[in-house]
Amino acid sequence: MAEIHAARRVRAQQALAGGGADAALITAPANVRYLTGLVSSNAAVLLPADGPGVLATDSRYAEAAARDCPDIELVTQRQVDEALAALAVGRGWPRLAFEAQDLTVERYTALADAQTYDDGAPPELVPLGHLVEELRMIKDETEIELLARACAITSSAFEGLLGAIRPGQTEREYAVLLERAMVDLGAEAVAFNTIVASGPNGAIPHNEPSNRRFERGDLITVDCGARYQGYHADMTRTVALGEPAGWQREIYDLVAEAQLAGVAAAVPGADIGDVDATARDIIEAAGYGAHFQHGLGHGVGLEVHEAPIMGYGRTGRLADRVPLTVEPGVYLPGQGGVRIEDTLVVRAAPAQLLTTTTRELLVL
Repeated sequence: MAEIHAARRVRAQQALAGGGADAALITAPANVRYLTGLVSSNAAVLLPADGPGVLATDSRYAEAAARDCPDIELVTQRQVDEALAALAVGRGWPRLAFEAQDLTVERYTALADAQTYDDGAPPELVPLGHLVEELRMIKDETEIELLARACAITSSAFEGLLGAIRPGQTEREYAVLLERAMVDLGAEAVAFNTIVASGPNGAIPHNEPSNRRFERGDLITVDCGARYQGYHADMTRTVALGEPAGWQREIYDLVAEAQLAGVAAAVPGADIGDVDATARDIIEAAGYGAHFQHGLGHGVGLEVHEAPIMGYGRTGRLADRVPLTVEPGVYLPGQGGVRIEDTLVVRAAPAQLLTTTTRELLVL
């Protein structure tokens, strides 16, 4: 893996070159992991426009860094941002790009403070933008294999617990069972807190599982995912507990149609806004546009929500090997809702579906 991380740093340096910065300070944990392989709550990378990079972390992670990142210079300091900024100044890299989306005002102020530096000369700080996140969008085949494993665990856990969806079971009890099953099947953790929304709670897209008990006649939406070696799965299915009413089947079939259209539209070169519109227009044409207000989907990888984001006003085009979700929904206040979501990889048509649980309406 060291060779993979070294190659990623080279690509980042190539993207950095010509941008006017002498070096970049990478502080977002997912970006540090992507470039070095280190999993740490306190680490940063100094990446010059040309030459080898430097990894900083504190003593809690020093042994792990030496083991997992043998090909990069290591600095062991508690204040990783300041240590690397001072190193940049000392090595003649005074124009330092930083990740504004990650650095807090307090941390930025420390970097800009002359008292942080022995000679009293702070670097010139300039925003880096989302350089590393943009590199992360297109996954290599090793990353896709890890995502596929996370998705397989997710699908297996959900399918294995369909029998637990029964009258009297609470949303919270079912969420705990599902999360335990994912870990038992090999997940290192869950990708995010499981969403379980039953009956009228189904109108809340991110309902926090409650003590509401499942009842016959409910639509039940379950949004879940496993994390495997750092990579996140994301899948949503809506099931019916008992024979669905006409309105329930109507909105389910509508969301299923929109989701299928969105998946089919997610091909290399497709405009992100057009993919969103392909699914959204179907829901709007059926008169439910006001009940689908969130974006159509998002990228997945080392974070469960990462670039690209498909939604209002989003721009850009999809590329081959970009994993993302397609998750339209319809939410009717006081009644319930439906969401269907798959994780897929953009390929030359058709897309590679990683979540494999049936999208047919399951009547339990």
